[in-house]
Amino acid sequence: MSTAPSDAPDTQASVNILIVDDEPRNLTVLESVLADPDYRLVRATSGEEALLALMKEDFAVLVLDVRMPGMTGFELAEIIKGRKKTASIPIIFLTAFYNDDQHVLEGYGSGAVDYLHKPVNTAVLRSKVAVFAELHRKSRELRQLNASLDQRVAERTAALAESEAKLRHADAMKDEFLATLAHELRNPLAPIRNAVHVVKAAGPQGSQLPWACDIIERQVRTMSRLIDDLMDVSRINRGHFELRREVFDLHAAVTDAVETVQPLLLDCGHQLEVTQDPQPLPVDADRARIAQALVNLLANAAKYTDSGGRIELHVERHAGQVVLRVKDTGIGIAPERLASVFEMFAQEDVALARSRGGLGIGLALTRKLVLMHGGEIGATSDGPGLGSEFSIKLPLSAATQAAQEPAAEEAAAAPAGLRILVADDNRDAAETLGTLLELMGHAVMRVHDGESAVAAVQSFDPQLVLLDIGMPRLNGYEACQRIRTAAGGSARKLAAVTGWGQAQDLARSQEAGFDSHLVKPIGVDALSQLIASTVAPRPN
Repeated sequence: MSTAPSDAPDTQASVNILIVDDEPRNLTVLESVLADPDYRLVRATSGEEALLALMKEDFAVLVLDVRMPGMTGFELAEIIKGRKKTASIPIIFLTAFYNDDQHVLEGYGSGAVDYLHKPVNTAVLRSKVAVFAELHRKSRELRQLNASLDQRVAERTAALAESEAKLRHADAMKDEFLATLAHELRNPLAPIRNAVHVVKAAGPQGSQLPWACDIIERQVRTMSRLIDDLMDVSRINRGHFELRREVFDLHAAVTDAVETVQPLLLDCGHQLEVTQDPQPLPVDADRARIAQALVNLLANAAKYTDSGGRIELHVERHAGQVVLRVKDTGIGIAPERLASVFEMFAQEDVALARSRGGLGIGLALTRKLVLMHGGEIGATSDGPGLGSEFSIKLPLSAATQAAQEPAAEEAAAAPAGLRILVADDNRDAAETLGTLLELMGHAVMRVHDGESAVAAVQSFDPQLVLLDIGMPRLNGYEACQRIRTAAGGSARKLAAVTGWGQAQDLARSQEAGFDSHLVKPIGVDALSQLIASTVAPRPN
């Protein structure tokens, strides 16, 4: 068996044609007649040799001599048609001896598609072979197309299954997050409610009043941090988050973070060891956000370390960067979980996460903050029960740390005796804010819709107006514009009070005519600063 000499066409594009004859010179003639760059001619000089070729390769057509020693062409054809792999191969018989009808019928009966007499009309032979070669080529292309379609369908099915699994997982994570959020908000609400009941039972002069106030203040701070983290994540995801960069010594942010997290570490009974490079570490960053990121890492270490554990904070200089490493002796992280620890709502175990508390957004938020600063963040662990280590890398700044302005020897005293208008449709919010302002020595008028606020400005003549944005009749923006256009409106201080604190919210407040924008819940310090910036009362 051999392959006819050719220009070696591409076997993927060409088709195989098997020519079988016991006379080599006949094979040479057939090769000459059928020569075509699209054909790969394979010769065999016996039935056995032809069967070997058929076992190895796929053929478009078989040109077969009838009279051969050993196995005749008819016998070979019957074997070929009896095998599933080769049954569909077209067979063209060639013969110079068996021209009678009986042999012709025997040839067709053995499975031939044609029966030609020698000497063969070469044009007819080429034409017949060309038809079967083209049919084979089309069949092969169709099989390849079907295989490709099957593969694409399989890939698409797998992709859809993966997407469906991801959606189910995301839906489960959403449900778990909402349940966790409700739980985390109820946690501080429970002691607040209990403290209120204690004050009511003991009376305003009871000895438990300071204790109750401390509890309420502490739990409100906890709720505020939860909400602030959620708002930060939302702002970052929507591209509405802005860093307030300045060049400062990173040691300051480390000090801020340690002071913030110290009460939590004490409650958990953890020991914190801090080691820092003694030299200044200037960075161009948002000090509050870097401290926030570090607090999240320290709080995470405290959360997943059993009581009495050790937490290490290392601050080092390395290759033009400052490296902050938080290492703990906690529960560790499984190797397959390391890649997802910074994903939103990713927690090591649902039951464990519930027992430890938290929303599961701290590490995700930390990663986003670090990346916004052009830094890197990573996590390592030797496995469950072996603790973990989180690291932040920030580029050192080539700029010199800005000189700190000397603090004023005495803070400017806030003016007393202002007339302040509080407008909020939430009556409890208006009442509590008004009472706080009265305790600070100011005259306060409370109203609960925008139109009443506009009217009260004319009758009460306040120097400071605090307007809730979402009020009935007139919203805060509309009320502000009405007040500004009225007589004396430009001389009054107007502050928006709202739960919305994104950049576009501040811009909208400024466009409406507000001087300040306060985000609920309003801190006493922010309120005092606003009052201090307000014009002192006019003499009676």
